[in-house]
Amino acid sequence: FADLDSAISKVDQCSTCGKPSDDLYDAVRFIDRNALKIYPDDESKKQLWEKLYGSWKLVLATGGGKFTAFKEVPLFAFAMVDEENFGNGIGLNEDNIILSLLGPHEFQTRRRQMIINIDDIFLGSGKVTNFVPNFIKDGMGLKKRPVDYKNAGSRPPAFTFIAASEKSLVARGGTGGIAIWTRLEKDIRPAAYGSSTRG
Repeated sequence: FADLDSAISKVDQCSTCGKPSDDLYDAVRFIDRNALKIYPDDESKKQLWEKLYGSWKLVLATGGGKFTAFKEVPLFAFAMVDEENFGNGIGLNEDNIILSLLGPHEFQTRRRQMIINIDDIFLGSGKVTNFVPNFIKDGMGLKKRPVDYKNAGSRPPAFTFIAASEKSLVARGGTGGIAIWTRLEKDIRPAAYGSSTRG
C-alpha cells in the first residue's frame, strides 16, 4: 500500500461488506507499521480515540497473534464506546441482544490502548450482576481494576487501536489477534443495556 488513505479505504471496503480480501492483512499491517507517523503526538491519538465513540459490529478477525488471514465472524457480536463506558456482547442482531457486559474504560493515550473494566452483566437488556455466582464474577474479572491485575502479576484485558474511520475500527486484543468492526447506524445501548446505561 502506497499510503494511509488507500489502506484505510481497503479496510472500510472489507468491513462494510463483511468479507475479507486477499490484501486486507497487508492494509492493516501497513497502518500498524506506520503508526508512529500516523499518530505522532497525543493530539492525533486523542482524535483516534474520539472516532471510537459509537456502536460497532464485529465482522472480521484473525484469531490469535500468529494468524494473518481474516475470517468472517459467524455470529452477531458488538462493541460500544461512549464517553464513560466500554461495552460488548452477543445477540441475534442489533435489536435482540442476548448477553452484554459494561464498565468504565481507561484510555492510555501514549499506547493507544483501552483498558477494559467490567462492572455489570446484562441478559437481554436487564442487569443481572447481583444474581451472578461469585465464581463466575471472579472468572470474568468483574469490578477488577488495573491495580488488581498488577497485584496478581497479570495484565488487565485491553485493546490497542490500530485505526478508526467513520466506517471501521481496527484493534489488536491481548492475545495479538486483530479484529475489524463496522460502525452500526443504530445506537446499541437501548437493546443491550435498557435504561441502565450510565453516562
